[in-house]
Amino acid sequence: MRSSSRAAKSHYLDGQLLIAMPGMTDKRFARSVVYVCTHSAEGAMGLIVNQRASHISFPQLLQQLGIVTKNAAESVPPEILIKEVHVGGPVDTKRGFVLHSADYFAATNTMAIDSSISLTATIDILKAMAKGTGPDKAMLALGYAGWGAGQLEAEMQHNGWLHCPADPDIVFSRDVDLKYNQALARIGIDISHLVSDAGHA
Repeated sequence: MRSSSRAAKSHYLDGQLLIAMPGMTDKRFARSVVYVCTHSAEGAMGLIVNQRASHISFPQLLQQLGIVTKNAAESVPPEILIKEVHVGGPVDTKRGFVLHSADYFAATNTMAIDSSISLTATIDILKAMAKGTGPDKAMLALGYAGWGAGQLEAEMQHNGWLHCPADPDIVFSRDVDLKYNQALARIGIDISHLVSDAGHA
């Protein structure tokens, strides 16, 4: 039998993907897929996982933070240099967040969201990645999506969002343009058959 705290927690969407409905009126979230990092009675916080940041590359970000010099290609693992920076959401857009696999964990800075995905929001993880000692899988986002108490629930009741369990293969995929359809496929929906007023229990 589950404890009351576990039962209460089951109503929240930590570790789930939010999928914007076609009728989403907020252009910042049009066709977006959001990984929910925290969700409680006080509100929710998540990161958009399918929007690229067009104004900065990962090597440029490492240089701006002083982690590497301009000749970064000589010292940084090539698989790190090709990583992209994502737009995590419209809130605090100069702050970086790294969603990553659970093989990396900094005791005071990493929040384990579920058994396979964690969140770290300090520069140390970027330093580790530049040295080749970071997580096996990682996605860096600038900014985040935030909702106040009851706001996300209200948006879902008005058919703003669908949701499904997160798939690390979707979260960490480099095929950003495919993530929206892949997330819908997780719940058996073909985008061509989806109408803006559909509901999802």
